[in-house]
Amino acid sequence: MMGCDTLLTVGSSFPYTQFLPQFDQCRAVQIDIDGRMIGMRYPYEVNLVADAKSALRALIPHLRRKEDRSWREGVEKNVARWWETMDKEAMVSADPINPMRLFSELSPQLPENAIVTADSGSSANWYARNLRFRGNMRGSLSGTLATMGPGVPYGIGAKFGHPDRPVIVFAGDGAMQMNGMAELITIKRYWSEWKDPRLIIAILHNNDLNQVTWEMRAMAGAPKFAESQNLPDVDFAAFAASLGLNAMAIKDPDELSDAWRNALSADRPTVLDVFTDPDMPPIPPHATWEQFKSATTAVLSGDEDRVGFVKVGLKTKMQEFMPHKKKLTRPGRPSGYASPERAMRRSSTNDW
Repeated sequence: MMGCDTLLTVGSSFPYTQFLPQFDQCRAVQIDIDGRMIGMRYPYEVNLVADAKSALRALIPHLRRKEDRSWREGVEKNVARWWETMDKEAMVSADPINPMRLFSELSPQLPENAIVTADSGSSANWYARNLRFRGNMRGSLSGTLATMGPGVPYGIGAKFGHPDRPVIVFAGDGAMQMNGMAELITIKRYWSEWKDPRLIIAILHNNDLNQVTWEMRAMAGAPKFAESQNLPDVDFAAFAASLGLNAMAIKDPDELSDAWRNALSADRPTVLDVFTDPDMPPIPPHATWEQFKSATTAVLSGDEDRVGFVKVGLKTKMQEFMPHKKKLTRPGRPSGYASPERAMRRSSTNDW
């Protein structure tokens, strides 16, 4: 998007403006049903206050196919290369389970009509990176305030709205201890009313408020503060089983594929209690060198997880910077294109 020559924004407030093109770079059109959102993030030339479907139907006849396909082909190559990198990162060994593998093992098994939700935290990072949506799949996140705890309620709401569709929820153990375990009781009460009983809650069990732990390392250069970040250990699978739900505790990454297969064929809701490695850094690919250096320095200067970070975290991030890999390019840069160094503004904590 930072390399585009035309920006079409449809029903989005773009909370992270550092990914937008430079102001003098491209032509821009915004469509939004809410007039208060017009021009909020970018100086659009054409502003359409309208229903998205109606506006797009009116605009489509005016589009003309470009003969020069180099920009699109370049993007497709970059995306294919990125998925290759994500697949490699998901297979990096961890203690006990690489959280990315939990998502990558599900991705090819996702039903075409699945609804997937993710709680706030590192589960949202892996949801964004390792799941490939297709067909009529839909997803839901707490995308504005990044509130902890909405994942399971979103899943329950999806089942009431679409009782004939399978729903998958990803939530951290912090969110489950906050309110998710109580929501399992709600699931016990109502699941028999759903035409399709498949509601799967996959818990990233790492005994750590992981997202904030990494935010403090990257944004403040502070080692993990165990007194506030460590979580008590809870047997989520046993609790779910006591409610009559299908439940599995998983500590071996090689069991993940079969666990997903079991859950997707179950005759009732399922809880997957997956023991994941807290030392896998949810550092985004757009992170600045200073942020990565800050996180590394924080971990190595007295952090209780420094050994795991060196063994797992650095090995994983190196998949994105390996010398033999071709650099991702921005094909067809228009005149006025800003270099990544100029265009990349310092990320806010919500980017982590």
